[in-house]
Amino acid sequence: MRHLSLIFIVSSLFLLTFSRCALATWQWERVQQAGGLLPILKGGLRIDANQIAILAGIPLLLSPWLGHFPLAVAITGVWFQIAWFLLVLLEVSTPQFIHEYDTRPNRLYVEYLKHPQEVFGMLWKGYKLVIGAALIVLGLLAWLAHGMFAHGSPDAIMAWWQSILFSLVAAALIFLAIRGTLKHRPINPSTVAYCGDSMLNSLPLNSLYSVSYAIYSMKNERSAADIYGKLATEDINTIVLQSAALPAGPTDIPTLHSQIPLQKCSRPLNLVMIVQESLGAQYVGNLGGSGLTPELDELARSAWNFTRAYATGTRSVRGLEAVTAGFPPTASDAVLRLSGAQSNFFTLAQLLKQHGYLSRFIYGGEAHFDNMKSFFLGNGFDELHDRPSFKDPEFVGTWGASDEDMFNKLHELLDQPPAQPTFTLAFTVSNHSPWEYPSGRIAPDGNPATVENTVRYADWAMGRFFEQARQSQYWQDTVFLIVADHDARVGGASLVPLRHFHIPALILGADVPARRDDRLISQIDLPPTLLSIMGVAGEHPMIGRDLTRAGGDRAMMQYGENYGYLKNDQLIVLEPHKAASQYRYTAPATYVPESLDEELAREALAHVLWPNWAYRNQAYTLPHLRQKN
Repeated sequence: MRHLSLIFIVSSLFLLTFSRCALATWQWERVQQAGGLLPILKGGLRIDANQIAILAGIPLLLSPWLGHFPLAVAITGVWFQIAWFLLVLLEVSTPQFIHEYDTRPNRLYVEYLKHPQEVFGMLWKGYKLVIGAALIVLGLLAWLAHGMFAHGSPDAIMAWWQSILFSLVAAALIFLAIRGTLKHRPINPSTVAYCGDSMLNSLPLNSLYSVSYAIYSMKNERSAADIYGKLATEDINTIVLQSAALPAGPTDIPTLHSQIPLQKCSRPLNLVMIVQESLGAQYVGNLGGSGLTPELDELARSAWNFTRAYATGTRSVRGLEAVTAGFPPTASDAVLRLSGAQSNFFTLAQLLKQHGYLSRFIYGGEAHFDNMKSFFLGNGFDELHDRPSFKDPEFVGTWGASDEDMFNKLHELLDQPPAQPTFTLAFTVSNHSPWEYPSGRIAPDGNPATVENTVRYADWAMGRFFEQARQSQYWQDTVFLIVADHDARVGGASLVPLRHFHIPALILGADVPARRDDRLISQIDLPPTLLSIMGVAGEHPMIGRDLTRAGGDRAMMQYGENYGYLKNDQLIVLEPHKAASQYRYTAPATYVPESLDEELAREALAHVLWPNWAYRNQAYTLPHLRQKN
């Protein structure tokens, strides 16, 4: 078994590396433009080690104890032949899949297997030569696998202490290979993403890993219709369009529409989104909170301050999908983590790219956490600046470099502008358990390691940045959004605890007049509003309201299994497999049960079903991107 395991490890590494090099040679022009072959090979070695360790790990661990039994050797040989065949099958399938979809086999590969008659009929009619060549290669490599693995000899028996030592060393190596890193987050496709070309980001993967990860991720793609009830697709789109006051778009992208700003700008404006980790309204003085944010409160006086903004969920990925893509929440996981949204999915970066913008993401932690790196680089962002790019940070905690380090990086990038306008997404990390921050910045109240003190520190760091920004040349040419991703410590006896979805959101900078806006708004309303402030016209599928015009009377949020739809003071709550319930809501926490408004309940149901439908039907994109799907 040890000998067979070694042969499998070496032969699989050779097979996958050869396939990867061949694919890179085929796409050499794009590979060269993105920095050459080295990042593909380095990332590929990590992914292949993960995949091979999963396939060979158990036989290797058991070999000291069972390797001298002929039956165990025979079973191992059969297993390695099956594993080798799967590796070969997926790699042989890859060139045609890249030709069709510009990526390695992924969830589409699995979905096509649900329709074998249609798919194999299509392949036979249109790709006989390709199928014939693939079958020949499969046959030859299957024959090679039989020769390598079908006639293994039993291992020599080890002494008991040698068996224990071998198993311990093998277990450590297998664990490291599968985990892929000694850092906080285990390896995933986002770890080896390295450029803005989503096809090239798939080359470091191998295709069995890519398909396996897609199958694993599909567990997060829950059907909202199965949980809350069904509506006809036509009714869903009609209700959502009417609620957003939008004209009907094309059949394949029903919410696609043109947004024309009320005023044009004489110059292109930069956009900076500062997403504050876990900063609920409960901490913000001007929103009736505990007054831990004097810097934010001061900024609010000179900003367009939305006093009734609501988050769409309780996770960072939920807030990021809302503010960067304008995408509403649903029962599935956030789209940053879903395999079908890793390319050709709409973001502001996709739209701004059409206007000559350079888009970048700044994060003090590891950007492959929550698949952020893969999602952003695959959907329009050009640059990524995370922890490894920070030189000599002032403080590094569990979650990464401190907020002041992130803001230093932001100021540095803004102060050295490229020749084109920029969109910069800056995501803070400090306000997160275990509540770590550099000493000497604030006077902590009591135990330094508390959420209250990290809120104070995060506020201090942001205030320090804006002192620099106001004195910099880029100030008058930049629109800033400050918004929380979600609140901290979301909970309570309510079906949807609305007080913990209340967050700060304010816009300031280039010629933005100060005003206090008490309209009820959602995070998804912010991206279209920013486009209008910047004077950017264009087509997009977002259903959020442009708040420079009329609008602002509803918010939506996902809270565990429950979905809340708040319109004015009426809250509809959808629970799994139950009838909808309705309440009159008065902030901060008064819920009075009311008789159900059936029309409003249908509106709520349509809004929780629509994003699920749009994702599954690739209907949240731009026309030129949909053509690539």
